[in-house]
Amino acid sequence: MRDFAGTPGTLTGLALRVSQFVFAAGSIASMATTDSFFEFTAFCYLIASMGLQLVWSFGLAILDAYAIFKKKVLHGPVLVSLFVVGDWVTATLSLAAASSSAGITVLYFNDLGSCNFRAECLKYQFAVALAYMSWIAIGTSSLIMLWLLASG
Repeated sequence: MRDFAGTPGTLTGLALRVSQFVFAAGSIASMATTDSFFEFTAFCYLIASMGLQLVWSFGLAILDAYAIFKKKVLHGPVLVSLFVVGDWVTATLSLAAASSSAGITVLYFNDLGSCNFRAECLKYQFAVALAYMSWIAIGTSSLIMLWLLASG
């Protein structure tokens, strides 16, 4: 298997995992600081999905940091297969959660004009934007992992 940017055990791979973690944590923090997110199922799903993303990204960031520190190669076929499956599952869940939350945000707060609290609406929009940024990072990681698996 080849060693290229974004693969496990590289600095760019670690940067991708850290960015996934930061964006997911920001999305959760922004959504959880509102008073009524629990009234919307899509927002609860966003928090659950970003929570899974947070745990997955943190675990792989720790693994990447360990591999960099010990100069280990994490390109075994079984390990890469696990990364591929985990990345694709979390990428799919993240995209679904971000899209459903964006739909609810647009419907309730723009189309129906139900947003009485301006700061709360901005927090919802910020949480959705961070969820999409997290999805872009995990999508990039999942494509790199698939490429790594196919090249090996």
